[in-house]
Amino acid sequence: MPKIIFFLFIAICPELVFGQNQGVGTIQESTYPFDYELVYKQVDSIIINGIKNNAFPGAQVLVAKNDSILFHEAFGFHTYDSVQPVALDDLYDLASVTKITGPLPAIMKLVGEGKLDLDVPFSTYWKPWKRRKDKKDITLREILAHQAGLEPYIVFLNETLKKNGRFKSRFLRKSRSHRFDKQAFEDIYVKSKFNRKMYQMINRSKVSEEKRYRYSGLTFLIFPKIITDLTGVPYDKYIEYNFYRPIGASTLGFLPSTKNFPNRIVPTEMDTLYRHTLTQGWVHDENASLLGGISGNAGLFGTAEDLAKIMQLYTRYGEYRGNQILPEAVVKEFIKVQYKENDNRRGLGFDKPLLGNDTLALKDAYPAPEVSAESFGHSGFTGTFVWADPENQLVYIFLSNRVYPTREHRALYDMNIRSAVQQVFYKALQL
Repeated sequence: MPKIIFFLFIAICPELVFGQNQGVGTIQESTYPFDYELVYKQVDSIIINGIKNNAFPGAQVLVAKNDSILFHEAFGFHTYDSVQPVALDDLYDLASVTKITGPLPAIMKLVGEGKLDLDVPFSTYWKPWKRRKDKKDITLREILAHQAGLEPYIVFLNETLKKNGRFKSRFLRKSRSHRFDKQAFEDIYVKSKFNRKMYQMINRSKVSEEKRYRYSGLTFLIFPKIITDLTGVPYDKYIEYNFYRPIGASTLGFLPSTKNFPNRIVPTEMDTLYRHTLTQGWVHDENASLLGGISGNAGLFGTAEDLAKIMQLYTRYGEYRGNQILPEAVVKEFIKVQYKENDNRRGLGFDKPLLGNDTLALKDAYPAPEVSAESFGHSGFTGTFVWADPENQLVYIFLSNRVYPTREHRALYDMNIRSAVQQVFYKALQL
């Protein structure tokens, strides 16, 4: 019989403080019957196997239960040369996890304030769609549940490069000027008004006549503009002041290379198309890059602890330190499956377990079969994954850079590593 270790972990209730260096809250002792050694061995085995199969050069896992860190460990290195070990306070490019930690809390707050309505045409807020027959009646609810039939993705980078791969000088330059003031990379500057071209292409994009689940990130490129227009505050400042600062998530934000963080930033891809060098400290996603790194579809960086804080905020249905930062009813609506009758598992912005997930074997499930139907989260293209389970009061954070050195590496998906690690904790905690 394995030895049971009563592992000391840091209580964060009610301040949602996950570390001792945050400057707020008090540390309380809490014990939970938990075989730490056995769980560590199981997680380590899964992740080391992933490293050997080029799923990623390194990763880290954080699990919190009942507002306390249960497990937080790092594995492997930043790159396959095994020079820089993964550290617990490393900053990661969160990719599409940005969607639920950037624009989504702002949208929830605006819905709660009556400034956005889920069930009126989105064209009420995005006027160009009033003139588009196929878009004028689409609602925000349909968009957030990926039920609107919108195109999944537009490669805007194609508009900026010549056939030989060189920059089109009317869109990209190697030095800053008043007309090229959005920095996309160390020596790449985007035309200040390129966002207008992106909006025009989104406005003209096709819409499927069939209303069914079809994942699309296009409107997440638009949401920051709407948030700014409705609040009068720049999108990045709005989410910082209203969400990240109140919960002490100091590393969550855009453009980390400009902020002098002491944290190391985990690299992503060795880019051969656009940047022609290793992408590190600048957003990997090209569309977010062409918006100057501040977007709603991608662009956020942060640590595992800070991600856990905002997921705990959701797990508590928007409550923090006795203050309801987000309306409880709104959060509960957003984490619900919206179009189950159409075989669409999604909530509003949030991903959900596969329908019937609890009946599936691990290899077929998403995420682990043991998660509750109430649970929710999101994944990111760079190899990130966050999941919250209010029923079991469990938060799971998995961070990796699976796109290093190339996005062609797909072993993370093929081996179902993130769900396998998640399952270890559900079984160990007998949830």
